[in-house]
Amino acid sequence: MFKKSPDSLVIVSVILVIFVLLTWIVPAGEFDRMDVDGRMVVVAGTYHSVEAEPQGFWAIFRAPLKGIESAADIIGFVLLVGGAFSILTRTGALDAGLQQVLRFAEKNTRLKIWIIPLLMTIFSIGGATFGMAEEVLVFVMITIPLARSMGYDNIVGVAIPFIGAGMGFAGAPFNPFTVGIAQGIAELQIFSGFEYRSIVWLIYTLAGILFVMWYAKKIEKAPEKSPIGNVQAEFEHGTEAEDLKLTGRRKIVLLLFFASLAGIMVGAMQFDWYIIELSGLFLLLGVASALIGGLSVSETVKSFTRGAQDLLMAALIIGFSKAILVVASDGKIIDTVLFSMSNAVGDFSPMVAAQSMFIVQGLINFFIPSGSGQAAITMPLMAPLSDLLSVSRQTAVLAYQFGDGLFNLIIPTSGITMGLLTMARIPYNVWIKWIWGFMAIMVAVSMILLAIPASGVYAW
Repeated sequence: MFKKSPDSLVIVSVILVIFVLLTWIVPAGEFDRMDVDGRMVVVAGTYHSVEAEPQGFWAIFRAPLKGIESAADIIGFVLLVGGAFSILTRTGALDAGLQQVLRFAEKNTRLKIWIIPLLMTIFSIGGATFGMAEEVLVFVMITIPLARSMGYDNIVGVAIPFIGAGMGFAGAPFNPFTVGIAQGIAELQIFSGFEYRSIVWLIYTLAGILFVMWYAKKIEKAPEKSPIGNVQAEFEHGTEAEDLKLTGRRKIVLLLFFASLAGIMVGAMQFDWYIIELSGLFLLLGVASALIGGLSVSETVKSFTRGAQDLLMAALIIGFSKAILVVASDGKIIDTVLFSMSNAVGDFSPMVAAQSMFIVQGLINFFIPSGSGQAAITMPLMAPLSDLLSVSRQTAVLAYQFGDGLFNLIIPTSGITMGLLTMARIPYNVWIKWIWGFMAIMVAVSMILLAIPASGVYAW
């Protein structure tokens, strides 16, 4: 059975109660703020004590709606994008396109050395653009049999979609559910800084491909070195993935999808598109996909509703997380927390401070596996903290996405991670033993990639 991850809404609610209590304990204080390029920035060295305003029991129940109200645009964005992508998925275009690639791989075994990088690049693009995560639970039913047919083991079959999508997710330039939400909370132009993130994505993806290919070659030469032996995945004797044909309609939907991705980049760069415009583009993509894909009105509405419903919890977490900020701000303790955190790392250089943020985000990810939920909880603190530490907000967002995306590959609180390993019959301890070296390398690579903009070598 899959290991259930902790309920993020409960975690956030507990934190909300704790912050209400903290307004009675933590001294009240404030920083001066000034407008810089359209956003309010904390002014270092201006912290001063103010009269305390402790929050009462009633604040626990008032704050959530105030939080939802303050995050209404981000919440709406998440729900609309989730619904639009559900319509796109319902057409079968994405699944059919990937299956076409897999069929080519099965028929051209002499070219199998290129199959792993090709598939992992596709999965990485999925992680980088629409946050592919749960979808790998479906694709692994195809990639494990494929890997075994090429002389590899179940670990390779899991690694192709999981590490592929994971590297894209962690280094994403255009993931609306992580980068988009985090930048929105940090008051940055959505998808701004994509140039450097595209380089990051390329490095992450290449690293993942090289690691999996190295292991695949090792197992091909000596199958006995596989840490799981000749394990057969349970689903190989059960349910098969639905066979989908890449019809003309689905080809057009795929072209429309890629055109939309290009539209996101052009709109963000040339026309300063923000949440409203991007939401509109995704809605247009959903409607057009339904029309071209031949979905009925009923199917379209059900798919949209199902997609929005799947992200309802993420939307609520964003609202409840904003409620924490509301309580802390109303109680005038948020700046005291920032002041204490800045003092704790005050002697650190911006480069070390950015790397510290990365490690903290990785630790938080253990308790809050949801990328959007983690962004909602941490970025209200990390964004102004980065101002105090002379770390750009773009770098703070990058530290968040590294800490969230990279550690998703190993945390046992992730239902996706434990679900994949269960399906492939790979013990968790075996997975950790297999991947720990790669994780160590990627942590080091991430610190270097954070150090470059934090040290001023690269200006966002």
